[in-house]
Order: sequence, then structure tokens, then C-alpha cells
Amino acid sequence: MDLFNYSRRETSEVNIGAVPLGGPNSIRVQSMTNTSTQDTEACVEQAKRIVDAGGEYVRLTTQGIKEAENLMNINIGLRSQGYMVPLVADVHFNPKVADVAAQYAEKVRINPGNYVDAARTFKKLEYTDEEYAQEIQKIHDRFVPFLNICKENHTAIRIGVNHGSLSDRIMSRYGDTPEGMVESCMEFLRICVEEHFTDVVISIKASNTVVMVKTVRLLVAVMEQEGMSFPLHLGVTEAGDGEDGRIKSALGIGALLSDGLGDTIRVSLSEAPEAEIPVARKLVDYILLRQDHPFIPGMDAPEFNYLSPSRRKTQAVRNIGGEHLPVVIAERMDGGTEVNPQFTPDYTYAGRTLPEQREAGVEYILDADVWQGEAGTWPAFNHVQLPLMGGCDAELKFLFMPYMAQTDEVIACLKAHPEVVIISQSNHPNRLGEHRALVHQLMTEGLQNPVVFFQHYAEDNAEDLQIKSAADMGALIFDGLCDGLFLFNQGSLSHAVVDGIAFGILQAGRLRTSKTEYISCPGCGRTLYDLEKTIARIKAATSHLKGLKIGIMGCIVNGPGEMADADYGYVGAGRGKISLYKGKVCVEKNIPEEEAVERLLEFIRNDRKDIEL
Repeated sequence: MDLFNYSRRETSEVNIGAVPLGGPNSIRVQSMTNTSTQDTEACVEQAKRIVDAGGEYVRLTTQGIKEAENLMNINIGLRSQGYMVPLVADVHFNPKVADVAAQYAEKVRINPGNYVDAARTFKKLEYTDEEYAQEIQKIHDRFVPFLNICKENHTAIRIGVNHGSLSDRIMSRYGDTPEGMVESCMEFLRICVEEHFTDVVISIKASNTVVMVKTVRLLVAVMEQEGMSFPLHLGVTEAGDGEDGRIKSALGIGALLSDGLGDTIRVSLSEAPEAEIPVARKLVDYILLRQDHPFIPGMDAPEFNYLSPSRRKTQAVRNIGGEHLPVVIAERMDGGTEVNPQFTPDYTYAGRTLPEQREAGVEYILDADVWQGEAGTWPAFNHVQLPLMGGCDAELKFLFMPYMAQTDEVIACLKAHPEVVIISQSNHPNRLGEHRALVHQLMTEGLQNPVVFFQHYAEDNAEDLQIKSAADMGALIFDGLCDGLFLFNQGSLSHAVVDGIAFGILQAGRLRTSKTEYISCPGCGRTLYDLEKTIARIKAATSHLKGLKIGIMGCIVNGPGEMADADYGYVGAGRGKISLYKGKVCVEKNIPEEEAVERLLEFIRNDRKDIEL
């Protein structure tokens, strides 16, 4: 693939009702109901809201035979009102339910982790090669009849792998790894190919954006090796709500869309399903602005590994590069001082004059041509010419440089000045391509100057800035190229909002933690408590606990698995009942919902004497 020039991956076309996917079709957006699938009227009304918001597919949880059969009534209810949206049945644990759902839905999602394999025990199990082969045969014997039903009913399928629900069998051989997730998917895809069943969509999701991106990249490579071109459904599971959910989704999904991967997306927010659609649409539309852009003549650095990238080796300049966490640079040229103390930038660019009132604990950057401080007092910022750097005795020097300015002379100067931190800037329609090209050229030339990415916008709406900036930074973060972020916005948003987004991007990319992390699902018909209110209550009590990870899950399907790296978990166990977890271990079962939030907080207080709630 071309790292520097955008084009969509060519995929096979899948027929899903009257809305085909993949091939020459546009990138579709979708959502999922959170009403009971046995409540026909509620599902119909919610599906209509999703469609009215721009959704092109509607998924419904299908726990049992009754829910599968009621898809017929939901379908009829929608069609009678002129809504022709394809319905997708979401099936876990019971292949018989998938057989029934295939008769009434336009697409059925199955999870390889629980379609035939026994429920997870999270225990170390051992399989001989013969036993492993026998389990694969069981999948074949059960999966082929389902495919035949789908053929008869012209029903598409989605093979949906989730990081949190790999089977014990896959875990025994591959562990909790991207390779295991890919193999879990490929076992089913190979059967589809053998049976000449082509109406297949694939998804591989995780709440950890690093795992999600790496796994999808690997899946595409493995499919190409085996001659497959099935379309992809992209999503970050349990992304959460509000700013965090939008940034995390845009970072992970945007990184893959930017490389031309993805034929449909679902932004999973712990909010009303219809609220997901505008976010998904904005993300897709923003990425598609790169189509037919001017060619970028970048060249891959020989040591770069797209499928398994590691952080680029750089020489530390003070606290930038090397083994240091990525820094955040902010802009205060207007003299503004309103800040969020939780998100204090490492450096602040003040332009040509230091502000009279300065933020405590922040180092200011001045333009190199007006720099007059004592040696090492203030960092210098040069956005015109490198030679000025040589006459500047500031301990820390920043060079603002676009990719096309990286001439032989500049490269020679950089080799003589390893203390210069490069600010990569791009005005190209595909700014990701130019940022990548600049760093790859540095790598090829053997230069180890740290690189901070300058991302500029003119947004008045916080959601728009969250989506665009996260989408632009995603691949740069997952490629291991980021030593810092300089988020510059010329719109009306406050400095505090912009700073918060910058720190949120680094946290969503697992590079730098600055706040509590919440792993919360969007809810579905399996969720038997008020998810949004519960999340709000837990956040209100714990949002000050930097670095703590709390999982808030609607049900057991992905609960313990997806929140495996969370410190604590709150998981729906049944109607009005909640179970609490520490890591993967259930510590309290079937607590009444009205007591559960306080019991979670009490457990955290008792378990972590070092924190205050």
C-alpha cells in the first residue's frame, strides 16, 4: 500500500438488502438499537430515528429465538412506514438463533469467539494438534448449514471478532494477541471461501485503539496473502461517551480510513444510537476530502514496519523525544490565560512577545529572530529558515518545517544540529501523507531529531475539532512517529478546550495518561440498566483519578474480556442486577442496581487506600 497517497482498498461487493456494501459503493454508516428486540414498536421507532439521522444499516441484539423471530415484525413495521433500511441481527453464544435470524434479517453478525467454542473460562487450557483440528471441524460442521440458510434467503453475514471474546481455544494457542484475533476470523473466512459464499463482511474490534488498528492492518495483509478481498466494518468497542468517545473512535477508525481501509463504520458511543450517526458521517466525509489529492513523492523508510511498528528512535532534546512521553505544545499569541489545570501544556508558543501574565509551570517559546533571553532561558521557535538556528544559543530550538522544504541543505544542517526539534507542518489536502513523508525521509537519512506534529484548524465546534484532529493524528501515533502534538485552532474555542483535546488524543492513542479512562459500551437490547445515568454517576465520583481505568459494561458478552486491562468493572448481570470486577475477576455478583454504583465506589475505596473518592 502507499503510505503517502490516499486511495480506497478494492473490495468485493456484498449484497445487504437494497444497500450493497464494498466494491464501488460509498462508505456506509450504521448504528445499533438499545431497546428490547421483543418490543416491536420501540425498535421500529428507534430504527427510524437512526435512519432519519443518516444511518444506512440498523443492528439489533438477538439473544434468543423469540428475538430472532420478532425481527420479522420489526421489518414489517419499518417497511409499512416506507423505511427500507437493512436490518442486522447481532448473535452471540447460540448458533440456532443465527439460523432463525437469517430468515428475517438482511444480515447476521456472528462472533467466532462464541459461535461454537465453549464459553470463556479465562483459564489456561491445552489442546493437542489433533484436538485443535477436531474443534475446527466442529466449526465447519455447524457453520456450513448456517451458510446454506443464508444462501437460500439471500442473507449476508458479518464475521465480527471482538478482542474481549476470543475463545479459550484461540487463547491457548495464540494468546490475547492480534495474531489470535486474525486467526479466529480466518477460520470462518476459509470456510466461506470453500463454500463459495461471498456476501461476507468482516470486523475486528477492540477498546484498545492500538490493538484495533494493528489487528485490522494484519488481517488485511493475511487476506491478501490468501487472495481474499472481503469488505471491512470498522469500530472501536466501548469507546465511551462525550469527548472521550469521539476522540477514541476518530483516532482508531480514522487511522484505518486514512489508509483506504474500511467500507462501513459504527462509532460506538454510550449515548442514544442516533447520536452516533452524525459523528460517523463527519469522520467519513472528512477523510474523503483527501480523494484525488496532489501526488506526494514520499518513500518508505527501510526500517519501518507497517504491520508491527515500534516507536521511531530519536535523540532526546530535554524532555522531547528519546524515551520521554510525547509533549503538548499550545499557542497563546492572543495572551489568553484561561486553562484547565488538569491539562497543562509542556510548552506554550507566545509568538514574538512574552505575555505579562504567565501560566505557572509552563515554558514559553519565542520566535528565534526576536529571541533575546539569556542562554537557555526560553526555547526558540524558527518558522522561516534553519540558518537562524545556528546563531541562536537557546538550549531548546524548534524548527517549523513542511515536507517539501526538506532539501539536501536542510538535511545537512539538521545533521549538524541534533538539538533541533522539528515541527512538521502541512497545508496539503492529505496532511497525513506529508507528515509521514517528512518523518520517513528523516529515518532514511539517519536523522534522529524529535518530531512534533503541528495540526492547524479553524473550528468553532468542539466536536468537529475532536474528530478532525484525532483522525489526522491516528496513523502518526500508531506508526510510532509522534514525539509531540502542537494543536493550533484559529476558531472560537477556548485554549482550555483545545488543550484538553490534545491531551485526549495522546491518551486515546495509549501514549500519555492525563485523566481517568472509562471503557464503556454503547448499550444494546441486552443492557438492563440505565447506562448513560450510571456512567455519569461513576464519572462524577472518579474523574479526578488520573490513570485509573474503569469498565462500565451493559452485559457479559464482551464485559470481562474488553475491560481486561481495566482496574475495575461494572457489568450488567441480569435485569436490575450488577456484578463488580477487579480486572477479569468477579468480586461481587448480582448486586441490586440501585446499590451498585455506591458498592463499586466503596470497593475502590477499600482496595485503593492511596486514592480519595
